[in-house]
Amino acid sequence: QVQLVESGGGLVQPGGSLRLSCAASEFTLDAYAIGWFRQAPGKEREGVSCIWSSDRRYADPVKGRFTISRDNGKNTVYLQMNSLKPEDTANYYCAAGPVCSWFQADFSSWGQGTQVTVSS
Repeated sequence: QVQLVESGGGLVQPGGSLRLSCAASEFTLDAYAIGWFRQAPGKEREGVSCIWSSDRRYADPVKGRFTISRDNGKNTVYLQMNSLKPEDTANYYCAAGPVCSWFQADFSSWGQGTQVTVSS
């Protein structure tokens, strides 16, 4: 397992941008697939994006707007979120697993989450 810490959430207006960070401590993050999930109040947690080596995946609602990337030198994975919509409002979690997957059970380590609120 690897310890993960998310940061970068906050309040942003519709159409704005945020960059979320997922930092690993003690372990080398690039040895794992890193997925981003989100959960809004009253809704089920859903996969957003995932990165594993050259494999990058995006859920349909965020395609063309979100970009996942990795900085191995900083041991950090980023989720750049552009053209944000109110429906993007959720608590965002990063998770580590063996390969990219949309299934939460495939990820063994999870961060504590960071809140993203998109509102005027």
